Amino acid sequence: MELITTYICKKGDIGVHDNMFGGVLLGLIDDAAASYASQICDTQKIVTLKIDELIFKSPVKVGSLLKIYGKVERFGTTSIRLYIEVRKHNVRTGDQEIVTHTNIKFVRI
Repeated sequence: MELITTYICKKGDIGVHDNMFGGVLLGLIDDAAASYASQICDTQKIVTLKIDELIFKSPVKVGSLLKIYGKVERFGTTSIRLYIEVRKHNVRTGDQEIVTHTNIKFVRI
């Protein structure tokens, strides 16, 4: 898998339970995956068609460093499906913990 982007969780990303909002994380995934798909397909003329189920396996707190990885699952004539994985990265130890993962499909417009 290829590292697509890195993001630090900020106070504005946090909800009432002191965890990152799921919608914020979903937006990060969509943005990172769209950029990656555009790069692979050599076009910006793509839109998100489908995001598969997301299960949040680990909470994200303020200051957490998130790394978003991706790989191509399927490359068609007008679409691309990517596997995306979000991991919390511990800067002290280098350990990573999976926060969530999904498949996301884009189509050319």
